[in-house]
Amino acid sequence: MTSSMNCSRNDVVLLPIPFTDLTSRKVRPAIVVGGNGADLFLVPISSVLANTDFPLKQWRAAGLNVPSGVKAQLATVEEKLVVKVVGQLAGKDVQALNAQLRKWLKL
Repeated sequence: MTSSMNCSRNDVVLLPIPFTDLTSRKVRPAIVVGGNGADLFLVPISSVLANTDFPLKQWRAAGLNVPSGVKAQLATVEEKLVVKVVGQLAGKDVQALNAQLRKWLKL
């Protein structure tokens, strides 16, 4: 699957994420937090709020179908793996994400 999308900071994207046993993969949402060349830095989103670090307050505005939260994980993937840009984080969620990134990365 090849994509010619240009993803930007705070974009909510869909991309295939492998299961931990690598037997299969499922398309999941993530937030773009940066990039370097053809690579994107992402944090995953989950609808299982108990497994997230903080909830998205404006999840509908971000293009998500159900209440979701952000997981305290950072992944690097090739931009060409992005299936679709579904939305973008809104104001308060951007502030919350920035604060969490500073905390997680000790910036």
